Amino acid sequence: MSSQYVMKPVYQKIAIDIANRIVAGDFSIGDKLYGRSSLASHYNVSPETIRRAMILLNDMDIVEVTKGSGIIVKSVDNCLKFIGKFKDIDSMNFLKKEMLDLLDEKNILEKKIEGVLNELIDYSNRFTSTNSFIPFEFKIYKGFDIIGKTISECRFWQNTFATIIGIRRRGKLILSPGPYAVFEEDDVFIAIGDEASYYRIKKFIC
Repeated sequence: MSSQYVMKPVYQKIAIDIANRIVAGDFSIGDKLYGRSSLASHYNVSPETIRRAMILLNDMDIVEVTKGSGIIVKSVDNCLKFIGKFKDIDSMNFLKKEMLDLLDEKNILEKKIEGVLNELIDYSNRFTSTNSFIPFEFKIYKGFDIIGKTISECRFWQNTFATIIGIRRRGKLILSPGPYAVFEEDDVFIAIGDEASYYRIKKFIC
């Protein structure tokens, strides 16, 4: 799995923490928050980071920042909305990361399967007479009846007693294409069956 982690900006973390403290009752509506210097010292950050956190809270209508009066707590309800919003963003970021990790794993797995499949085909070609379960490759040329039809529509297995395990298309390998995969011109499909399946497939597609 990828070790990448989606980090929140520090000012955003501070804003969420202050919103949580307001919800917890540490601050009430109308209370004045500590000055920027005190907050900067408390969170061990620069006053600029605190300023950005306060702008975010002000924009969300949680506090009111005014010259002379300082930072006044304005709404608890908006704190809950704010916290909920960033929980949703966390969930989306987590799911996005999971999806990217899974896609990476899928690509790695497909490359490994393709490598093993190529070795199996090469091995089988050299020892055809001793194999009862053999992978075959067939190219689909212009004019073949199966072009534009699905594997299921063609009744491929019923006609050949072989199973298609992959299709090479425009330089990519589609693994386990399934019954609804459509045959296209210039596809090279890989099927597994017994020795007699080779002749059945050849007769069926040509």
